[in-house]
Amino acid sequence: MRLGINLGYWGAGMDSDNLAVAQEADRLGYDVCWVAEAYGSDAPTVLSWVAAQTESIDVGSAILQIPARQPAMTAMTAATLDSLSGGRFRLGLGVSGPQVSEGWYGVKFDKPLARTREYVEIVRRAMSRERLSYEGAHWTLPLPGGPGKPLKLTVHPEREHIPLYIAAIGPKNLAQTGEIADGALLIFPSAAHLEETAISHLRAGREKAGLTMEGFDVCPTVPIAVGEDVHALADTFRPYTALYVGGMGSRSQNFYNRLAASMGYEKEAAEIQDKYLAGDKEGAAAAVPHQLIDSTTLLGTVDRIADRMREYAAAGVTTLTLAPAGFTLDERLAALRVGTQALERADLAS
Repeated sequence: MRLGINLGYWGAGMDSDNLAVAQEADRLGYDVCWVAEAYGSDAPTVLSWVAAQTESIDVGSAILQIPARQPAMTAMTAATLDSLSGGRFRLGLGVSGPQVSEGWYGVKFDKPLARTREYVEIVRRAMSRERLSYEGAHWTLPLPGGPGKPLKLTVHPEREHIPLYIAAIGPKNLAQTGEIADGALLIFPSAAHLEETAISHLRAGREKAGLTMEGFDVCPTVPIAVGEDVHALADTFRPYTALYVGGMGSRSQNFYNRLAASMGYEKEAAEIQDKYLAGDKEGAAAAVPHQLIDSTTLLGTVDRIADRMREYAAAGVTTLTLAPAGFTLDERLAALRVGTQALERADLAS
């Protein structure tokens, strides 16, 4: 199992430290550094900044939002970043959510699976540098009856095949991701529930495409915090968990709430959402069960974290992406170092 690092969103309060975190992960041999975007900073700008000041770590988008860009633009960005980074770019895609898609980008959040499939087909076709033409339900290239003509990408990516990941949660999205992508970006992964909530659906999609799980990158993000008092460490993640389970998306379209419910926390997930949407964020955080936090994070000593890493590897995780917690840069860097120590102690380093 390999390790990754997730810097999250630029502008989240620790921007001046993020480069130091990325560079330390690079020095420690982490495999990939992911960057997020929502409706603030864009991922490609931050990724180019990180790539320019690191040596060997891959840089990846987690995610480039599908409603934000035409697929050909995404192919251009991917090819450019791969060329500038010396073949270190990984393209992570996702549909975002209805509030961001419709409220920020003005793109209707409908038929997300079909749109994702067409988007990936166009991006792959463009990155392969063949002349781009496509006829689908959501995109037609070139537009019929006009002056447009099939064009070919002029930028040469460093590699013939840029790894393509999709952020997936629901069963249908996971199955399609297994079918059409090279990896899956997961969030709130419980090792005990990973087979039923994710791996089985990814495997079904791979089988539909005539493929196995061999070479497919299962890549969840997990927060990590180091210390002796596991309950105190878990409490620091209550607002984070409450935000996703209770406040990410609308009441009827919160994918993270459904995920928590599928792991056996249906009653608690409903309570968290009720309180969060009513404006009681503190009450929502207090309602998050300790076990939900503990099972979806890495908390404790090196030995305890090593044990949890073994569980993730046994469940099918191939790249474990860490989001190091801490109020200071030293705390975040220390968590990164514990990550590598725990991986070695678990005898999982590759």
